[in-house]
Amino acid sequence: MAARSRTPRRILVIDIGGTHVKFRLDGRGPILRFASGPGLTPGHMVRELKRLAPQLRYDAVAIGYPGVVFRGRIAAEPHNLGHGWVGFDFEQAFGKPVRITNDAAMQAIGSYAGGRMLFLGLGTGLGVTLIIDGIVEPTELGHIPYRNGLTYEDYLGDRGRKLRGTKKWRRSVAEVVEHLKTALEVDYVVLGGGNAARLKSLPKGARLGNNRNAFVGGLRLWQARRGLVLPGRARRRATR
Repeated sequence: MAARSRTPRRILVIDIGGTHVKFRLDGRGPILRFASGPGLTPGHMVRELKRLAPQLRYDAVAIGYPGVVFRGRIAAEPHNLGHGWVGFDFEQAFGKPVRITNDAAMQAIGSYAGGRMLFLGLGTGLGVTLIIDGIVEPTELGHIPYRNGLTYEDYLGDRGRKLRGTKKWRRSVAEVVEHLKTALEVDYVVLGGGNAARLKSLPKGARLGNNRNAFVGGLRLWQARRGLVLPGRARRRATR
């Protein structure tokens, strides 16, 4: 990214999830959506978006992708969608410049209030993002072993919630938040994703996010300077 590049005037933000694709122009207007799921390919996504909003005018695109993104490029196929994402040319498909980050990272960027933050996206899977003093560090922590031969995502993702029951799932969320907050030495934790609303109470040091923050994050992605450094106004130190 150029250090003094001009922020596009109209940014189309796309938040790709395991059950829905949501999109919105800038911070205004309605959030539109359509179903995703294990058969969704990138070509299908682009065609469906254009079909639902054929008159949409935008200068750039920000995409939150549910998988590994390395240096602005999709590096692995998603766990909960179809194939063909690695190497897909989104700029050619949309005819506009595109910036891509992990979907949890995009919502984390929109939720960030300074300092050292851990974001957990409790959705179809589990997205985990760290932001350290304005620098975004997406992680694949959700897919590493946690206990009993299962991963963090197996416990905190939606399949784990349905298999073990919501009550046990809540206890696991509280336990993982406590462990990760201590291990990663963060100031606070933000719990986002569709299943965050299922929590009866919030673990100590955690606050509830909002899925709409993904669209804020998409705008900030284009406002960033030098890699993934967040805008200056978001770089205040959070109070412990």
